[in-house]
Amino acid sequence: MAKSQQTFNKAEKEKKRLKKREDKRKKMEARKAEAKESDKKGIEFAYVDIYGNLTDTPPDPAQRVQVDAESIQISVPKTLDIDKEDVDPVRKGKVSFFDSSKGFGFIIDSLDQQKYFTHVSGLIDEITENDKVSFELEKGMKGMNAVRVKKI
Repeated sequence: MAKSQQTFNKAEKEKKRLKKREDKRKKMEARKAEAKESDKKGIEFAYVDIYGNLTDTPPDPAQRVQVDAESIQISVPKTLDIDKEDVDPVRKGKVSFFDSSKGFGFIIDSLDQQKYFTHVSGLIDEITENDKVSFELEKGMKGMNAVRVKKI
């Protein structure tokens, strides 16, 4: 005769599942009974007032504003050439650390005091610590890197 496929663990899981379902059903019935006793219904209809807030009172028809559907812009407006600011990509800074044997270092930007990583492959001139340099920023694997670094 074959062994039963029903293990103790399976039976316990089934009991837990059925108990959870029963508890959920009881909670739902309790909420329904509580709602009937209190006769409290939420806001049946929600309106939006002139400030964008939800209310249960309808808006005043006198304050109604007519909006032309053609005037609604769904996209971002185009920027004009005169609106664009000319930003100089070349920044100035000071070398805070540079290890020539390993070929990397850090430059502190003089404007925002941010530290930027630099590698020997991004150097134009040879640099050492405390040198004043000009550089450009480029997105690297772990953040912004200083490239095209020149000594000032």
